[in-house]
Amino acid sequence: MTPKPSPSGEFELIERYFAPLSRGFPGAYGLLDDAAVISPAPKNELVVKTDVIVGGIDFLPDDPADLVARKGLRVNLSDLAAKGAVPRAYLLDLILPNTVQEEWIAGFAAGLSQDQAEYGVHLIGGDMSSTSGPITIAVTAFGEAPIGRIIRRGGAQAGDTVFVTGTIGDAALGLSVLRAALPALDAASAAYLVDRYHLPRPRVALGPQLIGIATAGLDVSDGLVADLRHICSVSGLSAVTEARWVPLSPAACTAIAGDPQRLAIALTGGDDYEILFTAPPGAEARVAELSRSSGVPITPIGRMVVSSEADQSGVVVLDDLGQALGFASEGWTHFSDSP
Repeated sequence: MTPKPSPSGEFELIERYFAPLSRGFPGAYGLLDDAAVISPAPKNELVVKTDVIVGGIDFLPDDPADLVARKGLRVNLSDLAAKGAVPRAYLLDLILPNTVQEEWIAGFAAGLSQDQAEYGVHLIGGDMSSTSGPITIAVTAFGEAPIGRIIRRGGAQAGDTVFVTGTIGDAALGLSVLRAALPALDAASAAYLVDRYHLPRPRVALGPQLIGIATAGLDVSDGLVADLRHICSVSGLSAVTEARWVPLSPAACTAIAGDPQRLAIALTGGDDYEILFTAPPGAEARVAELSRSSGVPITPIGRMVVSSEADQSGVVVLDDLGQALGFASEGWTHFSDSP
């Protein structure tokens, strides 16, 4: 049976489900105006990030609406965290097929409400539209940080240590589970990996504490190798890491033990939304203390080095024998010829 379109119009849906999400933010004006106002704290500046997730590309068509909403918000909060910014508010553009039922919209708004309470942010505006294509969700997130202090991609120095928070590869392996590509994996490991795919954990409390420690940083969205190359490219350096240094969850280790080729999925698959950053050699003790105080694992995984003429701004990942690993692709990119 073809789902019936939502019986409510755009403005009724906004009033019913989204206007309540603006309560508590005076500059949102209850979503009754054409624009919103954000006033950063004294000596702070606004940090802005926008990201789009599309059905069939960034989430699966049958993913629960609340989890889709939370992922759409969290991938943007993750970028703010990697810049050292404290999240404040966000805009939402929601483009839906006319077959989407109001029940889905209600679940979507409920997911946003749950994450607003967790991360202390508010919806302050946006737009709704219809499409003949897949569900498309664009979030523009606003945070604030001390003026001139955000953590940029450039700034790494030769000799800096490369660190990453949390674990790598869970989400990409979770997508493999959903695509029935890991049929022999035990149920508990499979469930853990799928949860990590559905629901990123942006390091919003940790990120601002990296200001003054990190020389460069970003969040891992395209894949660890690809995103480390981004730091290398903007910083004019290369990086060397070893696969055995990359932190993996027990579930990921179990999946990779079943087929060592899956290590490449973990290192390049993306959707990790952990913070990848560099820091001077003398910062190890401060990073270790920050890890202990925040409860977030932070692992040193490599070092920044001067680029060779043959391989400018490259990333070398070594195996257990000290040999460089090769990858069909270093990470996700839109508009590529790769599947």
